[in-house]
Amino acid sequence: MRTIRIHVDRPLASGTDFTLPAQAAEHVARVLRLDVGAPVVLFSGDDGLEYDATLSAVGKREVVATVGEGRAVENESPLALTLAQGVARGEKMDLIVQKATELGIARIVPILTERSEVKLDATRAEKRLLHWRAVAASACEQSGRARVPVIEPAVALGAWLGSLGEGGPMRLALLPEGSKRPGELALKDAAILAIGPEGGFGERDRSALAATGFTGLKLGPRILRTETAGLAAIAALQALYGDV
Repeated sequence: MRTIRIHVDRPLASGTDFTLPAQAAEHVARVLRLDVGAPVVLFSGDDGLEYDATLSAVGKREVVATVGEGRAVENESPLALTLAQGVARGEKMDLIVQKATELGIARIVPILTERSEVKLDATRAEKRLLHWRAVAASACEQSGRARVPVIEPAVALGAWLGSLGEGGPMRLALLPEGSKRPGELALKDAAILAIGPEGGFGERDRSALAATGFTGLKLGPRILRTETAGLAAIAALQALYGDV
């Protein structure tokens, strides 16, 4: 029987009754049509724990679950990858967030670059951030993760680079002319991976990345689309240095 995993946005505690958020409640009651007594698994996404729970009330406006025992979920990758992704248009960005989460990404930073086609004012940026976080949470429900990757607000490339400071994880930028291939990196436990938007990184972007210590990474002789590039690079790095 399929395990129904539900992400909730508040802390959980064994032995308590928990009222599901409206969207999760609607999914349970109207889409899945679960009834009282049905087992579910709840997780908050920030502590690595998931909890067995049983639906104790299912109504049109409210669904309540009785929270049982919690357990640690040990399926996070030993390679903590940060994906700095040039914001892509529409469903492309959703796909990137979803699949990167399934592949075990730890953090996603949406970046606005020289060639970015997506323009975000403050209101739209906040809506997109909430949407991307929901996409990541849903991907965790499906993939069995109990930690939702951190998704930061969209930021201009220059401002983000200026915030990195000295030292830290290896910095990689996927570039057609990159000097390193994944097998030549000797990564240990963390890395930052920067991917350009549609059209790739512009010359000013490349200069700024190089000036802040980013090494050009090359996957092969073919040019990859932005929605393919990051996912392929994550998979390659996870296979060589992580848990894939």
